[in-house]
Amino acid sequence: MTNKPERVVLIGVAGDSGCGKSTFLRRLIDLFGEELMTVICLDDYHCLDRKQRKETGITALDPRANNFDLMYEQIKALKEGKSIDKPIYNHETGLLDPPERIEPNHILVIEGLHPLYDERVRSLIDFSVYFDISDEVKIAWKIQRDMAERGHRYEDVLAQINSRKPDFEKFIEPQREFADIVLQVLPTNLIKGDKERKVLRVRMLQREDKQGFEPTYLFDEGSTIQWTPCGRKLTCSYPGMQLYYGSDVYYGRYVSVLEVDGQFDNLEEVIYIETHLSKTSTKYEGEMTHLLLQHREYPGSNNGTGLFQVLTGLKMRAAYEQLTAKEAKLAAVQV
Repeated sequence: MTNKPERVVLIGVAGDSGCGKSTFLRRLIDLFGEELMTVICLDDYHCLDRKQRKETGITALDPRANNFDLMYEQIKALKEGKSIDKPIYNHETGLLDPPERIEPNHILVIEGLHPLYDERVRSLIDFSVYFDISDEVKIAWKIQRDMAERGHRYEDVLAQINSRKPDFEKFIEPQREFADIVLQVLPTNLIKGDKERKVLRVRMLQREDKQGFEPTYLFDEGSTIQWTPCGRKLTCSYPGMQLYYGSDVYYGRYVSVLEVDGQFDNLEEVIYIETHLSKTSTKYEGEMTHLLLQHREYPGSNNGTGLFQVLTGLKMRAAYEQLTAKEAKLAAVQV
């Protein structure tokens, strides 16, 4: 463990299972390093094990299956620089294992289904992202994964998605309202009647009213821009690529929207897009492209998913540096 942090910065990563949270966490480790970052999976706060959930018919998405009081107490303690004994939910056995000791760290990430559900926990979070995958894409991804890797039948995969849907819409989706950034993954607009879902339209919704957070923009801040990049500078096979930037209202708040529809054929050329974006929170020209190239094998690297995950990570790094600098300044004044 590194030296004790002056200020624990708390990051919330919310969304359904299988929507890209673990890829995003790997991208965050690239930015912060493993030493500085501790990740807590909120499944550890299940208060009903798998057998109890089956008997009661209460799903893991239902708040009744989770201990929010303990979650709040322990995350608050960590944020105050205290150690905790965190429960462990064992995904293989479906049971709760003996707790583990967690020490406070510079960056604490809470990820899972409910990071933004409880307002007490929410009030502790410094920066948050919600992964919002549309039904069409979610079904395509899950079918790909479960049929290819786990040998499930199409009907069973579909039935499982539909059985989770009511609880998902009731308890998980409403958390989008509270996220600083929402990453939406949608079917492409570039191919009529597309069923394959290989080409995606990805939107990054950035809150405009968050203190210290400067949304990234394309070309001209506050404008509305539809951009088809030059084919000679950005190699794109069919159906090409389109970018969009503008302002919108989301849950009654203004958000800046960036959108990428289509996929990159050559990741090195992302630099062409990067040079047209402002306020990316990069440390040097081309850092965004460099971070994408570092792990071109990560899912979504060739479309807006990877690009906006990297951008969200850079915004989180900027928030961390801002908050810790503020803390150091305060400490210096008190001395």
